[in-house]
Amino acid sequence: MSREERLVIIASSVGTVFEWYDFYLYATLAPFFAALFFPKGNETAALLSAFAMYAAGFLIRPFGALVFGRIGDLIGRKYTFLVTIVVMGMATFYVGLLPTFATLGWGAPVILVFLRLMQGLALGGEYGGAATYVAEHSGPKRRGYNTSWIQTTATIGFFMALLVIGLCRVYIGKKSFEDWGWRIPFLLSIILLAFSVYIRLKLKESPIFSKMKDEGKGSKAPLTDSFLKYPNNKYVILALLGATMGQGVVWYTGQFYAMFFMQITLKVDFLTTYILIGSSLLMGAPFFIFFGWLSDRIGRLKIILAGCLIAAVTYFPLFKALSNYVNPELVAFSEKTRISIHTDANNCNFHIFVGPWSKFSTCDRAKDHLTRQGLSFSMEKEIDGREVTVKIGDTQIDYWDQAAVDSALKDKGYKSSADPDKIDYPMTLLILFIFLIYVTMVYGPIAAFLVELFPTRIRYTSISLPYHIGNGWFGGMLPLLATAMAAATGDIYYGLWYPIIVSLITVVIGVIFLKETKDRDIITHDH
Repeated sequence: MSREERLVIIASSVGTVFEWYDFYLYATLAPFFAALFFPKGNETAALLSAFAMYAAGFLIRPFGALVFGRIGDLIGRKYTFLVTIVVMGMATFYVGLLPTFATLGWGAPVILVFLRLMQGLALGGEYGGAATYVAEHSGPKRRGYNTSWIQTTATIGFFMALLVIGLCRVYIGKKSFEDWGWRIPFLLSIILLAFSVYIRLKLKESPIFSKMKDEGKGSKAPLTDSFLKYPNNKYVILALLGATMGQGVVWYTGQFYAMFFMQITLKVDFLTTYILIGSSLLMGAPFFIFFGWLSDRIGRLKIILAGCLIAAVTYFPLFKALSNYVNPELVAFSEKTRISIHTDANNCNFHIFVGPWSKFSTCDRAKDHLTRQGLSFSMEKEIDGREVTVKIGDTQIDYWDQAAVDSALKDKGYKSSADPDKIDYPMTLLILFIFLIYVTMVYGPIAAFLVELFPTRIRYTSISLPYHIGNGWFGGMLPLLATAMAAATGDIYYGLWYPIIVSLITVVIGVIFLKETKDRDIITHDH
């Protein structure tokens, strides 16, 4: 590897790591932010609101891809992802200065949404630029390996967010962290921003892009050429449906949903969860490089699709095993204690995006409360015309009374938190590591695959949109949708159907319609 290649990989990767760190700070703290930025009185509404705001940052990412992808194909890769990192860093820094709901009322979440949208726009332009820039500096036999370093950045950024938040919560103390300590990880981003800008200013423009510009072969309308002209628009759709959509849900299931599932459903304390998830991230990170390297030899597509297929087939048994190894008491309680909610189904609603406009019925509150306890339940027809009746074993509560439900659960032996001494740490870590292997299979080769799929003159734009729809929409919506699906059905595992179905669709479309790209010349390739 030449000195220039190493500088390109290091500078691109370091900046992208910091950008993911900024973006995932909120994602890691989403359950915690529910109490800071939303009114008290309905914990589930606040949690779903926090997850909806978490999702907002993801939903806006494709629009960032359009804006910055176009600029990157018109002006250049280097300066575009300099702009994206400045926008991301400043938006993150301002979150650390933001008043909470107690101080500013609904103005606080409104401003937070705006800052999350700025983060999402910036990230929408960052990834495509970094992946394209590194690939266009790489030799044909090293493209998968070199771009796989960019693929490690999301996981390392997530690990950094866990580490910094975890250290703050341990050393500052619970009360101080809730009062003001949560701001520290966001304020630190200004230091990371300065370092990232400094190191990226040392880079030169991509040689392939410069040659294309010198020859006058650049696109004058990248958006039109990417999305309205055949066959490129066909490949944008196929890249989304046959690669990035499945890759996105596998990534977010294996990292974020696993973390939220342990914290919210299995009742593991934050520090233990962070240590276990963080350890699995460190163990799994080298496999991004391995699968990128392997894709240079056997191809990108087969590794990505194999990862999607294996994940889809094994998610249910692995998550059920995770429950057994993490909180065996909760599993035993659920097996011996049948829980049911009796009501008219018309009284129940399916909530995704929650805000001041949302109305929570008695049925909704009952379902949401039991789901947050990590408990599955059945939905049955109403009893004697009562609005809601809850049965916990042989105990019947003829109206919704949260205190009475909690008392009945406690009487039956329910424990509200996982016993750290009963967690099987080696087996838990093994399952989390397996999730990470799936992540590295689908994510390690994806940058090289996307770069090789599109021509130089519209590559930045064409890569960015399917990547950020696949990851930002299908993947980023996963914690919100899976949580809502579990609450709606009464089955704590029901949300897994979402990543399973999306992954299987990707496998079918990818096998039928997409071809291997590893031997393409990205300089001359134009479909």
